[in-house]
Amino acid sequence: MGHRPAFTFALLAVLTAAPALATPTHEAVRQVGTAYHYGGRSPEKGFDCSGLVAHAFARAWGLKLPHNARAQSKAGRPVRFTDLRPGDLVFYNTRKRPFSHVGIYLGNGRFVHAPRTGARVRIESVHTRYWRQRFNGARRLEEPGA
Repeated sequence: MGHRPAFTFALLAVLTAAPALATPTHEAVRQVGTAYHYGGRSPEKGFDCSGLVAHAFARAWGLKLPHNARAQSKAGRPVRFTDLRPGDLVFYNTRKRPFSHVGIYLGNGRFVHAPRTGARVRIESVHTRYWRQRFNGARRLEEPGA
């Protein structure tokens, strides 16, 4: 899977133990283990990548994002890979087209995403060869009213 179990467990424990943390990052991590479902946008039915992102930002900030990775790649402002902060959207070319996959950066080189059919929402490293080779860019969204 490309992630360290101890780190993942610690991150899940911190983020799920504090319900007062209404952040997109917290909302996305709460969905770790939820089944992938193409077109999915809820914990009950499952998520695809952009559905997970839209769900997390809607729940945390009431922000309505399109249910499409390419369209989400136009939201917010661009961020360099070296300047990533928790909550930034990270985009990848996974289908031989730019911005075909999206996840939410968690910090410490990790991101949460809904990877593909047959898989579940999970946390992975942005530094693995697979993800490094496919990185397309990142965007930062600002909390409404902040």
